[in-house]
Amino acid sequence: MLAGFVAGMLACVPMAARAQPVARVVSLNLCTDQLLLLLAAPGQVVGITPLARDCWNAVLCAQAARVPVMRPTSENVVAAHPDVVLGGVYTATLAMQAARESGAKVITLPPAKSLTDIASQIMIVASAIGVPERGRELAGAFALRLASFPSGRSATDPTAAVYAANGFVTHAGSLPDDVLAHAGLRNYATVMGHEGSSRFPMEVLIAHPPDLLVLDRSGRGRSLAQSMLDHPALRQAFAGAHHLDLPARLWLCGLPQTLDAVAMLRAARGYLGIPQ
Repeated sequence: MLAGFVAGMLACVPMAARAQPVARVVSLNLCTDQLLLLLAAPGQVVGITPLARDCWNAVLCAQAARVPVMRPTSENVVAAHPDVVLGGVYTATLAMQAARESGAKVITLPPAKSLTDIASQIMIVASAIGVPERGRELAGAFALRLASFPSGRSATDPTAAVYAANGFVTHAGSLPDDVLAHAGLRNYATVMGHEGSSRFPMEVLIAHPPDLLVLDRSGRGRSLAQSMLDHPALRQAFAGAHHLDLPARLWLCGLPQTLDAVAMLRAARGYLGIPQ
């Protein structure tokens, strides 16, 4: 009798209101990997890239250990039978094309260039995989925290150089540049007249020092490119409050956790003793 009552109640529920099967989702890019991990419902993730388990470059490496990983190849994508495939502008182009030809919905996200891009990308992914409510919740919390940080720069703000492997520095128009702005720091590369991606020899940094040297670490320093960040001359020139180690994973991708980089840099700015 109870079974008949339940069956009758289900018959009265409109089809649209009944539970729908979740979309099967594959990600082919480190940044979309992490957005997917933040948003996906249980059972949605069919595959993400192996890079998502690299804790030097992925904030959500622990969560990535609990879902399948796969190399972003055409063969793997087709074999996974995904409903939605997420990827970046510059990666896995053949696999993305194979996904389109197999009938999957393909979402391509460009790299986030500012903090305001993050909320919109959260909503793009959330809508694509069928979890808009979760997207609105996450984007709203991000926007609320972002609003707590001022965004303008002034000519009296201290300078900061974001120094990465091989001596590359962060340039204007990039996500790390916007993070510096929200932390109340001027970009050293811009102050020095460099508008694009540039390499700065250590000698230049030491001869014309920024107020804060931010070491953008994305590895353990096993290569010459990485080991230069630990050069004794840099350690001596930028001792104490003038040096900050900041993990590259915090701003390699545009994520809610990128605001942790803003908080770290604002704290470092405070230690410089320069008035806000």
